[in-house]
Amino acid sequence: MDSPVWQKSSYSGANNACVEVRTLSGAVEIRESDEGHLVLRTTPIALAAFLHALKAGEFDHHA
Repeated sequence: MDSPVWQKSSYSGANNACVEVRTLSGAVEIRESDEGHLVLRTTPIALAAFLHALKAGEFDHHA
């Protein structure tokens, strides 16, 4: 189901510096609210794999 409206986390509150997400034409689009013209587009499967890797700490050595 497509949601052309950008959504942000409820943890962001009134803060405008947050990550927003939406689905469009079977893809997931992600942007930073203060850089709205830059959009990352990916598939739901690729995003799920990326989030799983983040939670597993696979990128911690970059911090």
